[in-house]
Amino acid sequence: MAVIHKTTLTPTKVELLTSWLPGRPWYRGSGTPELERTGGFRLDDPEGEVGIEFMVVTDGSTPEPTAYLVPLTYRGAPLDGAEDALIGTTEHGVLGKRWVYDGCHDPVLTTELLALIGGTAQAMAQRVSDTPDHEVTRSCTGEPLPTATHTPAPAEDADGTSVPAPHGTVLRVHRVLRPVPGAEPPACPAGAVGHVATGWPGPDGSRLRAVFVELRTA
Repeated sequence: MAVIHKTTLTPTKVELLTSWLPGRPWYRGSGTPELERTGGFRLDDPEGEVGIEFMVVTDGSTPEPTAYLVPLTYRGAPLDGAEDALIGTTEHGVLGKRWVYDGCHDPVLTTELLALIGGTAQAMAQRVSDTPDHEVTRSCTGEPLPTATHTPAPAEDADGTSVPAPHGTVLRVHRVLRPVPGAEPPACPAGAVGHVATGWPGPDGSRLRAVFVELRTA
């Protein structure tokens, strides 16, 4: 189980993302974002080497606040071949220098995300050690194996990121989160063979819910 350290990060995750987000094709703003960390969850790396976080940040610079999903991985050394996916480096008060990556390009995150969809991994609380996050829901109608492939590389467009996955499937990561009405967990979207969904607090204090990731046939 990952240990959540109560310590400092310099620069912070939000500071790193403030510089990185405007360069994404799915960024909805027109200038520097005003970000607040508003939700998310974690997954455990079975090897205990890589931190895995699915972070929701809300941008208050747009006319209507925009919630973005940013899967992140944290490593103690650079990930070979992932220079274009590096968001930045930060100094962790306990672990030292950490390399922060767009997790859609990290095979450890992809493997554990597939395991979550397939029901063999547990979503964990974002800020509390050793605590499952039972608000995260998932489904799978196929049989994806918890292994990852990155040939070809993930592709970004104006709405999100498509990550190649085993068995002729694609992980579709919704970068701009679109809340669905109602208090029930969002169902698996039509045409998808699996999904992950959860909630986060809205600007008015309400609980917003959306599909974060879909698994689709290529």
